[in-house]
Amino acid sequence: MQSGQELERKPLDAAFLDALRERFGDRLSLSAAILEQHGRSETHYGQSVPDAVVFAHSTEEVAALVALCSRFSVPIVPFGAGTSIEGNALPVRGGVSVDLSQMDAIVAVNAGDFDCTVQAGCRREQLNAHLRDLGLFFPIDPGANATIGGMASTRASGTNAVRYGTMREAVLSLTVVTPDARVIRTARRARKSAAGYDLTRLFIGAEGTLGIITEVTLRLHPIPEAVSAAVCGFETIAGAVETVVQAIQCGVPLARIELLDDAQIRAVNAWSKLDLPELPTLFLEFHGSVNGVAEQIETLGALASQNGGGDFQWSNLPEERSRLWRARHEAYYAAINLRPGAVGWTTDVCVPISRLPECIAETKRDLDRASIPATILGHVGDGNFHVIFPIDPRSADELREVEALNDRIVARALAMDGTCTGEHGIGLGKQAALIEELGDAVDVMRTVKRALDPQDLFNPGKIFQL
Repeated sequence: MQSGQELERKPLDAAFLDALRERFGDRLSLSAAILEQHGRSETHYGQSVPDAVVFAHSTEEVAALVALCSRFSVPIVPFGAGTSIEGNALPVRGGVSVDLSQMDAIVAVNAGDFDCTVQAGCRREQLNAHLRDLGLFFPIDPGANATIGGMASTRASGTNAVRYGTMREAVLSLTVVTPDARVIRTARRARKSAAGYDLTRLFIGAEGTLGIITEVTLRLHPIPEAVSAAVCGFETIAGAVETVVQAIQCGVPLARIELLDDAQIRAVNAWSKLDLPELPTLFLEFHGSVNGVAEQIETLGALASQNGGGDFQWSNLPEERSRLWRARHEAYYAAINLRPGAVGWTTDVCVPISRLPECIAETKRDLDRASIPATILGHVGDGNFHVIFPIDPRSADELREVEALNDRIVARALAMDGTCTGEHGIGLGKQAALIEELGDAVDVMRTVKRALDPQDLFNPGKIFQL
């Protein structure tokens, strides 16, 4: 399903609205501005507004809302920070958008166990600010200041994934409201368990189609003794990618390693007021002991020089590192502002690390032949990269061209035994690709969906069509 297409939607029953007003008072909103806010996407998908927005404050309130929606057969879509980019939170059948942003409490921090529990609306940066004085941090960093519940729902990862993993590895337990309004806890805080089905992983990446996540228990990590960041430009994009692959194969424990192609560097220089050489560039960060970091730096420097890398620009000062990584996090907005009035079409794929140089090189050749500018960036340490197209939203020709380019990128990744999405989720945009990737396994997903949500009320129209 592409932008502008919606599933059948029905007006809300007056009795349902009365029940919402009685239960939630002024935290029920029917205002056009609020509805519009919850019906927009970060990217090219058209607007699809809910019929009502409810601001929840607790798991119990979410359960009460689910019970009402079930009784009146009203679709319900969870909403956090609205940073997803595959239309994941768009209410394509209308209904209620349940806004979890005010459920932002840090419920407990168990410093001795290196874990914490937060409500779903807690934001990544908020959590890390709270943890800093305890010498701990939560490493999953998708770039945007997303909510923890949204990150779990889309199985987010980001810049630190090469060392610290993704949300799949970071989550110990979830509190979830199921479509029959039950509140379940998927696991305890133990670091491992063989107790039955792994329900935690079932809900991670389900995009709110199977249940609404209201609390998340997370693994934490100690803030490393030494942190050093660097940027390094390369003569070719192939040389940059080969450096990454060789570093991984040599067992260098990189914390972050990001690739920006020459087009993305031009965009970042303009948007974030940097003066980096307009070359394919690696952004790197090293964590560990002072001696360990020094060894990592030495190894990376040697590999880079063999692959056409220039001098490393080092930064050990927190404010300088923050400036560099802020520029990387702003890369999406930098890319779309290459063209005045453009909107972003973005895609991502992930391939086995050994196939990454070939995959990026072939993608780069496709983009060089395109009529639309595009940039490449990615978390290349785990084989994942993104392509951002700043497109004219009024041009049907551009839309068709980008769709064709995206199809080629996805097909190439699948041919290399990769995946159509490394971290964006399926949402609206990659449903056909999911079937191509997993085949009959998607029917098993449908079976699970029908069993848990027989009315198809939880974020309908996402991941696959029933």
